[in-house]
Amino acid sequence: MRSKSSNPVKDVSRVLNGLFLIAQEFAKHDSHSLLKKALLSATDLSGLTRGKVRSFTNPIGSSSDSSNHPQQQQQQPEPEEHHGGAPPSPISEKDIIATTSNAHPDNTRAPAPQPPPPPPTKTRKPRERRVPSTPFSRALGFAGLGAGLAWGTLQESAKRLVFGTQQNHNPNSAALSPFLSPQNAERLALALCRMRGAALKLGQMLSIQDESLVPPPILAALDIVRQGADVMPKTQLNQVLDAELGPHWSSKLLTFDYQPMAAASIGQVHRAVTKDGMDVAIKIQYPGVADSIESDIENVKLLLDYTNLIPKGLYLDRAIKVAKEELSRECDYELEATNQKRFRDLVSNRQGFYVPLVVDDISSKRVLTSELVTGIPIDKVALLSQETRNYVGKKLLELTLMELFVFQFMQACFTDPNWSNFLYDEATNTINLIDFGAARDYPKRFVDDYLRMVIACANGDRDGVIEMSQRLGFLTGMESEIMLEAHVQAGFVVGLPFSRPGGYNFRSANITQSISNLGATMLKHRLTPPPDEVYSLHRKLSGAFLACIKLGAVVPCRELLLEVYEHYQFGEEGHERLSSGFVS
Repeated sequence: MRSKSSNPVKDVSRVLNGLFLIAQEFAKHDSHSLLKKALLSATDLSGLTRGKVRSFTNPIGSSSDSSNHPQQQQQQPEPEEHHGGAPPSPISEKDIIATTSNAHPDNTRAPAPQPPPPPPTKTRKPRERRVPSTPFSRALGFAGLGAGLAWGTLQESAKRLVFGTQQNHNPNSAALSPFLSPQNAERLALALCRMRGAALKLGQMLSIQDESLVPPPILAALDIVRQGADVMPKTQLNQVLDAELGPHWSSKLLTFDYQPMAAASIGQVHRAVTKDGMDVAIKIQYPGVADSIESDIENVKLLLDYTNLIPKGLYLDRAIKVAKEELSRECDYELEATNQKRFRDLVSNRQGFYVPLVVDDISSKRVLTSELVTGIPIDKVALLSQETRNYVGKKLLELTLMELFVFQFMQACFTDPNWSNFLYDEATNTINLIDFGAARDYPKRFVDDYLRMVIACANGDRDGVIEMSQRLGFLTGMESEIMLEAHVQAGFVVGLPFSRPGGYNFRSANITQSISNLGATMLKHRLTPPPDEVYSLHRKLSGAFLACIKLGAVVPCRELLLEVYEHYQFGEEGHERLSSGFVS
């Protein structure tokens, strides 16, 4: 059977459009000296060439190095100290508010069905390549990527015309556009890994969607994105450090390891030792990333519009607006240092949590140095005893509730799919917390109504869920009965762990699958985007749930929520509690 979505004329047009974008960039920059660099950037990002496999240069202090730089630390970080641990597969913001119609808290909890095996994971070796840091090089990179994707679409269309469209049993793949071929998806993922910055951040957020939104071949290719970014070569890294900390930054260190512990979308992390002997983690931002947020996101939006990958009900424009704000905060390391210090004070008297010190004299707006903390990422905690897994799961959920309803200041650390934002220290029975770039405050009135809605969801209170959803802005009051029913059931499934006293076994019911089953209904009938506050909040909540599922933890969720509710002080406006109350 031939694909109905394939149109060779349109595919040729896309190739010409991509080439026209490149021509436009040259027209804007009348300089022949840029020709060689431009061609390399365009061909590399379009998938025609590849960067060299990373091979790190000699340690600092060798005869080939400047005397300004300290000796490279020979000791490699232990696996549990790595900040780029194995990534999870979190549910999306959409997922946290969708469920099946039989997910009422009163239903019997049946054993969760086994999910189908995931598609094979593609891997790649990290590459050492310069970050495109000028507006021209980044714009040209996207233009080259667009041309490469268009060429891939033309190749796929020609193959389908000759051989027909191969059918399989996956409903998402049956109508897969030639533009969304596995080769194009891999080309996109590799390009984002090289571009880094806001482009890679959005790619990572896209990669954590479930298969109800993104076809499995695309998910498999985008898993490359979750494996991390390419890394800066030593020369570019030294240029950033010299610019941010001064040419004599090495005088403050005994050792500095040029091999990064982790390479993410905004920057990469290196291990070092200060003059006073403190082990530290130095996070170094990629050059040009902060200044390219606006243009990067707009370019990624153009690519997403081409693919028709994002359903209309996700309100892409609103999501992009929120993403720009979040990324602007994440790129300000001075703000992150302030957030980290504030969070350290907030948890200082809370047993079981630790936030590392900030080293101010080796930090700037683009460099953040913190005390190096050790521990086991959450995915590795899943291999420990049931008692330990229950403890860690309880502490993670306790922290999430405490951040929102006590601090009203949340460490929004599930922006990236990375288990290593929480490191469990077995020796002290403590969870070390890192990454405070996207932390944000929540208005008192919003928190008041959100707590009321959580209570209504836990109690199976349909009227309370609808009332609070309208006050918060999830509903307009004009929704169809289909949408209202889907939304209410969505709330009930999220409230399921809080619905009964005693320990809730997060593996006793497949919450993620229940949520996904009504995804299409929610996207089709939604009349308004969710309030801005919930984009990061729902990623955090879904991440906490998924961590507990990953651990197979049994957590007294209702007791934790009840403790928060009993001590919560509602504001003067609408200080009344829900009529249904809270029955322990």
